[in-house]
Amino acid sequence: MKRIIVDFKKLTPEILTMLVDEYPDGYDDINVIKFKNAHNETIEAVEVKTDDTIYLVKLSSRLESTMANFDEDDYDDDTYDEPISEILAKEAKE
Repeated sequence: MKRIIVDFKKLTPEILTMLVDEYPDGYDDINVIKFKNAHNETIEAVEVKTDDTIYLVKLSSRLESTMANFDEDDYDDDTYDEPISEILAKEAKE
């Protein structure tokens, strides 16, 4: 099984949907995984699993806000693989 670390800036609506489904009321300390990266920095993340991949989504205050306000219907199928940060930037320009 692959393990992929995902930052908020690279988060796709698909992964965000899985996060919201997995943690509908938000996540608690018990859900947080802490580990050291290659630069010996402590990273905090929550885990979301698919059949073949485990996504470790880095925690941030922006992630919490996005999860709380996420509505899957706001994202078209044609932008579904685009990172959330790019989608939000486009929407801000419109």
